[in-house]
Amino acid sequence: MVLSSPKPKPMGKLLLHLFLIIVAVIQMYPLVWLAFFSLKDNSEIFSGDVAAFPKSFLWSNYTKALSDGHVLSYFFNSVLVTVISIILVLILASMTGYAITRMNWKWSGFTMNLILLGMMVPIHAALLPLFIILKNLGLLNTYWSLIIPYVAFGIPMAVFILGSFFKGVPRELEEAAVIDGCGIYRTFFSIIMPLVRPAVSTVAIFTFLACWNELMFAVTFINNEAYQTLTVGMMSMVGTYITQWGIIGAGLMITTLPTIIIYLLLNKQVQKSMIAGAIKG
Repeated sequence: MVLSSPKPKPMGKLLLHLFLIIVAVIQMYPLVWLAFFSLKDNSEIFSGDVAAFPKSFLWSNYTKALSDGHVLSYFFNSVLVTVISIILVLILASMTGYAITRMNWKWSGFTMNLILLGMMVPIHAALLPLFIILKNLGLLNTYWSLIIPYVAFGIPMAVFILGSFFKGVPRELEEAAVIDGCGIYRTFFSIIMPLVRPAVSTVAIFTFLACWNELMFAVTFINNEAYQTLTVGMMSMVGTYITQWGIIGAGLMITTLPTIIIYLLLNKQVQKSMIAGAIKG
């Protein structure tokens, strides 16, 4: 006799859905508040109800933020630094993780442990040594003064994530590829990498968030306004437009939108990565 599991009670499902709706509203409220805030002027912001619906939509705040606040220039710098950092992290970490987990060589375990030690180094501890090194190399106030540290700090986590996925790929696929005449590079790019797309998406999102929101390196290594990123640009706007908070809110909204878009595009891959990691664990 096979006993069927009891079906969840309707009241229980209703309470669960109600709880999830409340959590979703709490999570979404700061974004909605920021959108309302960016469409107001100072008189409306300081009128007493900051979270109220805008009486008039001041889309000109976005125009002023992009032109007078130089947000467009800061946005371009952030996109350039972040995209290059993500590409380099994915290339270097995927090849490193593959070499360590799929190839047999003497120091593979030691190399993995050495790379993972990088996850234990806080950026504040590396701030002064990095500043001295970049100054001696003449890289301060350049894009590379941000790209190099971002890539270096992004590789350990990326190798850890990608390496765990490479271990789960059946070796029979590589053996079949070799029999069919594939070299190591064709096997890696044509067979292995498509199988670990969830891990690649996860690494891309984590690297994006780390680079896009980073402030400590950007403030320390970049003094030239032409190379400043959005995080530093928002700080300068607070001083320049101290009485125009709606413009600052518009700049913050522009800063937030890419993060939302990237997550909406890649969230399914990240979910697959988390599920796969849970099953393997």
